[in-house]
Amino acid sequence: MTTKKKQKTLVAGRTYYKQFNEEIRALVKEGVTDFVIKECNGQRYIATALEGDLSFDIYGVPGQDLAAFMRGPKIRIHNNAQDGVGNTMDNGRIIIEGLAGDVIGYAMRGGEIFIKGDVGYRVGIHMKAYLDQQPKIVVGGKAGDFLGEYMAGGIILLLGMFSDKPDAPVAGRSLGTGMHGGVIYVRGEVPVNQLGPGLHAQPVDSEDLKAIENLVKDYARELKLDSKEILSENFVKIRPFSHRPYGNLYVPC
Repeated sequence: MTTKKKQKTLVAGRTYYKQFNEEIRALVKEGVTDFVIKECNGQRYIATALEGDLSFDIYGVPGQDLAAFMRGPKIRIHNNAQDGVGNTMDNGRIIIEGLAGDVIGYAMRGGEIFIKGDVGYRVGIHMKAYLDQQPKIVVGGKAGDFLGEYMAGGIILLLGMFSDKPDAPVAGRSLGTGMHGGVIYVRGEVPVNQLGPGLHAQPVDSEDLKAIENLVKDYARELKLDSKEILSENFVKIRPFSHRPYGNLYVPC
């Protein structure tokens, strides 16, 4: 039996974020499943800790910690997003049609975040796999410093294509610093001096290509992009030499 969808349009405007989120939660309890949010103006914590088959179409710029601890909903942002999107997110999908700020996907444990443009610093920091879940972040533009810092699992795919910084490197300094699990794929090449200590870039193999192709097809479909164009370039993968990159700094018991 198919559950009937119930839609609600909200105008955020100058509504205080706490009041606005309380209104959303009350509507979810009443059975609203699909939200259209207009004039979003930096309201924080939208969809935080919400679960289930919910959807959000957001027009404007949502504030920090959108979808923190979220389990299941789908969010499309028809603009840019601030810091902390998907903080400790468990499941669901977030599509950002513009740019995104710092610490996107902090400690993310499942689901996908698809960003068309550039992102800020420390995206994917502490990202980890959880049980059978593999979190995924795709960045269509370029990334700031410390991408994938202390990453323990999951996939980050950095394309470097849809950027407003043509002269910048594909990623900033110290890419993957402290990384001890998961994988970062980069379209094209990565300058060695951009990598954090204990990391190496190498060509992808057939299994990597399969994972990249599946991810790119989902990403391109959501953002109405040409997957063949994205896949027309070579990719490299970045992984740590060791799963304990700083093990020699500790005194054994």
